[in-house]
Amino acid sequence: MKIFLIPEKVSALIFDMDNTLYTHDGYIRYQIESLIKKLAEKQGADFDETKGAIEARRRKHAEENKGAAISLGNIFKSFGVSMEETIRWREELFRPELFLRRDGKLREALLRLAARFSLGLYTNNPVLVARKTLACLGAEDCFPVIVGLDTCLVSKPSGLSLRKTAEMLGADTGLCVSVGDRYDIDLALPLEMGMGGILADNVSDVYRLPSVFEDAGFRL
Repeated sequence: MKIFLIPEKVSALIFDMDNTLYTHDGYIRYQIESLIKKLAEKQGADFDETKGAIEARRRKHAEENKGAAISLGNIFKSFGVSMEETIRWREELFRPELFLRRDGKLREALLRLAARFSLGLYTNNPVLVARKTLACLGAEDCFPVIVGLDTCLVSKPSGLSLRKTAEMLGADTGLCVSVGDRYDIDLALPLEMGMGGILADNVSDVYRLPSVFEDAGFRL
């Protein structure tokens, strides 16, 4: 875990989902590979060729943007895949119930945080996939606000989606803290917008968040 900023006053926490609320390399790999396979089919190319083209565009973006990463959704746009089509693919392909199980430690941590802060989920997956994922984890009632890829039709990082999340939480952006596993995708823009930011290496860091906020002076 790396804490970039916790504002003096905080009213809401905005969580990333994949690789933040759960740690499962196999499911993450399944998501990426199933999307690449779908793109390959659309283009009439083979899997390895398409994967190589995606990796080349990732490298090019990093070279042109001081090493910054780019989301898979934005890469797919460069291949002519509309956001609406990406959303349909994700809803059809992703099956969190095949990989994820209830996480009592996660639920306990989120409920402790929810006693003090409003909790929102901001994900690059559609809201339907997010709800299914939270149900698998036993955390479906912990997030009254979910902003997904289909909410604003833009992939992370997006100021529009972040402002929408804060608005739905009833919080000023300056009183929000973004929690995610990728600095370039989940934290750089929120910090630029005046939000707090915490980099979570895995779900174990989320388990520790109640203690982190208590140490920062917030009573839970």
